[in-house]
Amino acid sequence: MSPYINLFRRYLREQGLPVTQQREAVADVVFSATGHLSVEDIESALKDHGERIGKATIYRTMEILVRSGLVEEHDFGEGFKRYEHLFGQQPVHEHLICTSCSRVIEFQSPDVVRLQEETARRHGFLPTRHRLEIYGLCADCQARGVTVSYAGLTCPVDLLN
Repeated sequence: MSPYINLFRRYLREQGLPVTQQREAVADVVFSATGHLSVEDIESALKDHGERIGKATIYRTMEILVRSGLVEEHDFGEGFKRYEHLFGQQPVHEHLICTSCSRVIEFQSPDVVRLQEETARRHGFLPTRHRLEIYGLCADCQARGVTVSYAGLTCPVDLLN
């Protein structure tokens, strides 16, 4: 079991919630992962370990993990959420999301952190966290010839020409 399970147990007890084997199994899958997991990924990993835990239990456990502050929820525009524990190799990082293949690339940028601090200071704001997600095409998709087509509104003036 992941060493972070104890933090989750403590949170559950503090909230007056039962500490169950199912919740611990779900949390262990998430804490052991290195990437961004969907509920389906979690369910599959549990099955691989011989656990039969329903999706409703997984969803409820993920809600608790997000509320606890141990896990972050991401919506990368795929129609479902992904989850990432906050004990990874890159505690403060940003995301590049490919809109073609859904690949997520993590990166660290001291410039982003500096900009956040300067902007917050300039406005007398105390930041607690931030999120930067940049959507576009990864290098592999571009190499395969994938292009971006703009499907937004056209300017009425363009229609006059």
